Amino acid sequence: MPNPELISIVIPVFNEAAVLDELISRCLSVGESFKRPFELILVDDGSSDNSADKITLASEQYPNKIIGVLLNRNYGQHAAVMAGFAESRGEVVITLDADLQNPPEEMPKLLAKIDEGYDVVGSVRMNRRDSVFRKFSSKLINRTVQKVTGVMMRDYGCMLRAYRRNIIDAMLQCHERSTFIPILANTFAHKATEVDVHHAERADGDSKYNLWKLINLQFDLLTSMTTAPLRLLNVLGAAIALLGFLFGLMLLGMRIFFGSVWAAEGVFTLFAILFIFIGAQFFAMGLLGEYIGRIYQDVRARPRYFVRSVVGRSAKCLD
Repeated sequence: MPNPELISIVIPVFNEAAVLDELISRCLSVGESFKRPFELILVDDGSSDNSADKITLASEQYPNKIIGVLLNRNYGQHAAVMAGFAESRGEVVITLDADLQNPPEEMPKLLAKIDEGYDVVGSVRMNRRDSVFRKFSSKLINRTVQKVTGVMMRDYGCMLRAYRRNIIDAMLQCHERSTFIPILANTFAHKATEVDVHHAERADGDSKYNLWKLINLQFDLLTSMTTAPLRLLNVLGAAIALLGFLFGLMLLGMRIFFGSVWAAEGVFTLFAILFIFIGAQFFAMGLLGEYIGRIYQDVRARPRYFVRSVVGRSAKCLD
């Protein structure tokens, strides 16, 4: 059962063994400053290094304080966070990345806003320590989400966020496979806000999001939160049909005034335009396929993750 005084800190972990000791130490230190009971939930998302072993060892050193949720394979950041939500017991749940780019010391800022009565508190990374490519891709994603949802939060890509228990419970009732948590949370929030936070260099390794994963994330965003692309296809199809009709009239007129020789000389232009139309058609079919594929995944109703084991939680605490 949820504890009305407890604060849960949920952190997805994927191949972060090099920074786990520092992460745990700093989170415990910040947690003690809350002056309220807290739990640290580390979700190992199928790491191939010894992250799971370190999480298990930490949970043995701090039973019921550090909880390890070990997934059987890699499911992705948002699925791992949902697994942490399911294990959390706190009235307030704070999420955080494991790479220490979002300093744990910023968590009290979010908690203070929650105490003011907000349901969801996001964070905006100031002076970001990321590459130009990552900054540009984040800006593109944020603009897309703002336009589609109408919720003008500035930084949807930052994992440092805080949620009230009722928001967590509402999200856990949603069973779609493709989940983007910040957007999903905002659909249930009565009051949401953001705070400015510091951003640090990665303590070790590289970002887990490469170009392909960012492209997949963009598709996930579009197809999981709106049907607007399907409506756009209707408009695009009508516009292309109208242009094709007007172009046909133009060709007819040019043939009448300049004869059939002119029409033959424009054959390659016709081929080029035909290829444009075929490309647009294939793009539309691919977008429709994205939606149909997600329907297929949801109809199968398979679990979005599978927990191999939970360590650090005593039987008494589970009651």
